[in-house]
Amino acid sequence: MRESVQKKKNMLRMKRKKRVRGKIRGTAERPRVSVFRSNRHFYAQAIDDDRGHTLASIDGAKMGLKANKEDVKKVAAAFADELKAKGIEVIVFDRNGYLYHGVVASFGDTLREHGIKF
Repeated sequence: MRESVQKKKNMLRMKRKKRVRGKIRGTAERPRVSVFRSNRHFYAQAIDDDRGHTLASIDGAKMGLKANKEDVKKVAAAFADELKAKGIEVIVFDRNGYLYHGVVASFGDTLREHGIKF
């Protein structure tokens, strides 16, 4: 892929990210769950924007899982267990500029299946 095409794709994702982040905010009772996907791995974290602290995080690379739908379901299940252990049942989902389909949708749907509401 040409470098200029990749820069344009990244710029457009950042524009979408800023537009979404202008509308949502996480608190201690209802943290913002931000996701990041690369071509190889998937990451997520629950953030309290009032204090600027990360309450919980998960790293698919450390778990040895790839960024495909089946592995992301395992990451989401582990993340849902971690959120429940910290007493978090309701979240605000931040798709971080990505479209809600594919691995991002698989992550969100699995969180819902494990009792996390958003």
